[in-house]
Amino acid sequence: MNQPTTVLVHGALTDASVWRRVSLRLQDAGHTVIAPSLPMRDFDGDIAYLRQFLSTLTGPLVVAAHSYAGSVVSAPEALTAHVRSLVFVTAFQQDAGETASALNGKFPGSLLVPDNLVVRDYPGGVEVYLRPDRFAEVYAGDASERDQKILATAQKPFDPITLEGSFATAASWHDRPSWAVVSTQDNSIPAETQRWMAERAGSVVVEVDSSHAVPLVHPDVVAGAVVAAAG
Repeated sequence: MNQPTTVLVHGALTDASVWRRVSLRLQDAGHTVIAPSLPMRDFDGDIAYLRQFLSTLTGPLVVAAHSYAGSVVSAPEALTAHVRSLVFVTAFQQDAGETASALNGKFPGSLLVPDNLVVRDYPGGVEVYLRPDRFAEVYAGDASERDQKILATAQKPFDPITLEGSFATAASWHDRPSWAVVSTQDNSIPAETQRWMAERAGSVVVEVDSSHAVPLVHPDVVAGAVVAAAG
């Protein structure tokens, strides 16, 4: 059987570079890796974008999603028949009729609250950033000071309407094996929320004492989950 290609999909507030250390470890182990960039202007648009992107790839695929991207890959319309397994990395595991916004409020603990956000206009809508002085605590508390500064400066904003998007049919994780990396010190998506979603999905769970920036801080853990999904 052909070894699958790994597709690493970033979430809100960071771009594909959040995967850089995971990608290096996977490539060093002989895996083919590609990391697209989501527009994050509307939920349906991100679903259509990812499906179109995946349709350009051949052979078996493993798709790993961080944060908001978990909602996108949960939508069955976002995936192609080549996708054989999923990895949710501190990510939403959304089901039919749900929204990321509602899931993030299911249990207390998220610091993604208005006081910590900056909202700016862009042509066609508004986009959300984390306040730079709050970025470390909310997103990357255990990252190096250097990484915290880089991440806070080079945020990829999202339109808040993306978090209100839903889909009508059963999620992709109902009929594909899935893995979930749960960060126990996550101040963006509460760990309790992550555990609840992963248990519901029947995911193989790996817990790590980390922040929301776990792909950067614990790339070996994340790469290990991807390798397991590829196997």
